[in-house]
Parts: sequence; C-alpha cells; structure tokens
Amino acid sequence: MDEMKPAKLVLQSGEVFTGYAPKWQKNTTFGEVVFNTGMTGYEETLTDPSYSGQILTFTFPILGNYGVSDGKNFESSKIHVPGMICQTVFTTPEHHQKTKTFLDWLEAQNIPILIGVDTRALTKVIREHGVINGALVFDDSTPSSFPDTMAYNFVEQVSTKEVTTHGNGKYKIILVDCGLKLNILNSLLKHDITVKVVPFDYDYSNENYDGVFLSNGPGDPKLCTKTINTLKNILKETKPVYGICLGSQLMGLAVGADTYKLKFGHRGQNQPCIDVETKKCYLTSQNHGYAVDEKTLPKDWVVTYRHLNDNTVAGIKHTSMPFVAVQFHPEAAPGPEDTEHFFKEFIQQVKKGKC
Repeated sequence: MDEMKPAKLVLQSGEVFTGYAPKWQKNTTFGEVVFNTGMTGYEETLTDPSYSGQILTFTFPILGNYGVSDGKNFESSKIHVPGMICQTVFTTPEHHQKTKTFLDWLEAQNIPILIGVDTRALTKVIREHGVINGALVFDDSTPSSFPDTMAYNFVEQVSTKEVTTHGNGKYKIILVDCGLKLNILNSLLKHDITVKVVPFDYDYSNENYDGVFLSNGPGDPKLCTKTINTLKNILKETKPVYGICLGSQLMGLAVGADTYKLKFGHRGQNQPCIDVETKKCYLTSQNHGYAVDEKTLPKDWVVTYRHLNDNTVAGIKHTSMPFVAVQFHPEAAPGPEDTEHFFKEFIQQVKKGKC
C-alpha cells in the first residue's frame, strides 16, 4: 500500500467509485466502461485488440495470482485497453511460466489500473445504465466532459499495416485483420492451408484465393466501410467466407442487414449459446458490444446460434452458399474450446469448393 495512492472512477452518469492506484499513474484516462465475467485468462483478454477504447472491469475479484508469462498467452503484441478496474491484485504470484508480476506488466506498458473497487456493484450500474463513458482519475480533479470514444474507428488503429503470409499449405486463405487475435491464425494454420493476412481496408477481390476469413475487432462495425464494400463484391462469388465476432457483423452489413449496439454487451468466457438446428448448447468466449438485427436479415439468410441470456443473434449463414459467421470466439484464448469445429467446417467448405 505504500506504493499506492487514492484514485477514482468517475462515470458520465455521475456515479463515483473510489479505490487506489500505483503512484506512477498520473494522467486521467477516458474510455467506455465495460465488464468481463471471466474467471481467468487476463493475459489473453487484455491483449485482445477488440477491447481498444474500453476501460475494462473484471467482475472476478482476484487478478495477478499467476503473474504474467513471456508472451505465450498473449493474443497480440501489447495490451489494448486504455485502463482497467479490479478488486484485488496479487503482487506475489506463483506459476512456473511467470516472468513478471501483473502490476509490473501494466507499468511497463503504461496501462492505468484502479484497485479496491466493488466491481460487482459497478457491474450492476453498467447493467442498469448500459455501457457508459467514464474516466480513471488519479488526482483531485473531476472531468467536465467525456469524449465518445466509440465514435473512433479503432479497427484502423489495430489492423495490420502490411500484408504477410503464413504457412505453406495447399489451400490459399485470405484472413482480413480487423483486430486479429493470434489464436484465430493459429487455429487456421493447424490445417493444410496458406494464410495471407491483409489489412482491414485491403481490396483482395481480384486475387487468387480459396476462401476468406474475417477476424474479430473493436468498435462499431459500420465504421469499416472499406471492409464492407470489398466484402459485398466477394459475396457475389461462391467461395467460402467465414467470420468471427466483428466479422459476423460485417457480413451482416454487407448483405444488407443492420447492426445495433447492445445495452452492455457480452464479454467473458462463460457465455451460453444454443445451436438453433441441433438444440445443442455451448459455453463460449465472447467480447462484443454490437449485434446483427435479426429482423433485417435477407430471406436467404438464417440465424444459426442464439445467445441464451438475451436471445440475440450469435450466428448467421446463407441458406445455400458457404457464407457463415458466428458472434462468439471458437478459437477461445481464453475460454472453452467447445466450438473449435467452426474452423474444421470452414476448411471442409474450402476443400469442397476445390473439388
């Protein structure tokens, strides 16, 4: 506690949550305050580019108990949240892969944290108001205004800036990076394919490929106009197109459906979904604040999965073409791997198209 100082979270709605923070933290940090219900996996979660622009609240009361590895569990090269909130942080972690403590990791990347908050109480506020803009404040000041961080196209910020090729398999896949989690790439490379990773605004419509895969990513899908326009051309063809999370929303927009912002989103590794056709239920890893509006789907598109907590769309597909997308994360990292068959189904469609 000698290395800590008083700090607070100020919400745009007026609520204030007090706690403490490391003394090295100075500047007020703004973001959209959201919550994650996962019980583990903070390394993977914080390095997920989909959290860009969001101050992340962990509802599980303990962080840092197994420290931080040398990157084995990272989903990108850095932490993407502008700040985070928790109840308790362990400063003496125990794990055979640990190379640093949780707080040392945050300090090295200059990521603010507010500790000692009743995160369950904060979560109740978010569930009542919906996701809300907030500020992490480390002095006696009070913000006079709160920027709308979600008006910014974070996909442009986190997407790769160059084209890269991975693997040397038989089938050629275009992987559109809108904020790619590395385990999506790793899951694809388990198969006999060559993956070409391209920026979100890259036009690949005239290239030679056997299938297209759309990644996850942060923010409002409607801001990704270049991605959507290229996808519209691709969906005029017959080659397989699959998407995850933001990729699902982009596919919906490309075929003329609408998307909308959820009240408080789905974030965590324990999100229940049901397969509409088989009625089989899955626990899934999810991280999104937007969803496809079912009522606006074209007649040749159907809902394949639903979120069991609120019945929102968790998966869509075309009735005859190999166009499929899910709102959850079948690559997990962190979370259950119950839906990893999604990648196998994609590869089967790619092989089928080559026959």
